[in-house]
Amino acid sequence: MTMDTEQFTVRHDGVTIPVSRGGSGRTLVLCPGLTSTQAELGELIEVLRRDFDVVSFDLRGHGFSSAADRYSFEAFLGDFAAVLAEVARLGMSSAPVLAGHSYGADLIVHYAAEHPDSVGELVLIDGANPIPAPFITAADLPGFRALWADLAAWQRSISGTPRQVLLSAQEILDLNLELDVLRSGIDLDIDVVGPGILDRYRKIDRPIRMIMATSMAGDSGEGRAPRHNRLWRTGIDRLVREQPHISVCWLDATHALVVDHVPEVARLILDRC
Repeated sequence: MTMDTEQFTVRHDGVTIPVSRGGSGRTLVLCPGLTSTQAELGELIEVLRRDFDVVSFDLRGHGFSSAADRYSFEAFLGDFAAVLAEVARLGMSSAPVLAGHSYGADLIVHYAAEHPDSVGELVLIDGANPIPAPFITAADLPGFRALWADLAAWQRSISGTPRQVLLSAQEILDLNLELDVLRSGIDLDIDVVGPGILDRYRKIDRPIRMIMATSMAGDSGEGRAPRHNRLWRTGIDRLVREQPHISVCWLDATHALVVDHVPEVARLILDRC
């Protein structure tokens, strides 16, 4: 990051969270996704700082945030609320724009549903999707275990850097299984169907823009990708039918759009906000 930035630390639930703030304009708080860090989002952050006062941070166990005794959606949401509280204490010109990628998008939807008066607008980047069925089926488990085992092994090779992730492969898998239930409302293990994230959207009366990837799971015609891409599109169609005020922009991209399509993502955020 090349622009002048303010660095400070938030401590919550035994975790130390490094926060960076820089730029000028309306405050925008950017929440990274699972296994992603503010260092990975550095290019997007730099571009956004031309028009926004951008606040970025690392999730617990990511980047230079400290490790934690537990990793769960509730724990990450508590950390995010602590960061927002500190930013509010330091001062903002108005209610902030909340932007999040992937898991980060889900966090800001849940936060906004619980604190509607403290949010200006939401920008959801390829996340917070009310998919009609879980991504990870029993048949998928071996493949995902292998995927995240490879990721955890690679992470050990970058230990000590701003891009490190301290979570184990099992912890990452468990978080993704939990997220499937939160999004779809379906828990295959106990055969329970609930409202899922749609119930959270019903509690938000702020403007929402979604920037979604057409090939979220990749453009392969084999393996899991076709099913996951269909679920991704169906989930957004489902959301817009119920919440037609939500604006959705589709990019010809994969889930890595925050790295691979920075100019387009930044433009879409700016056009809305």
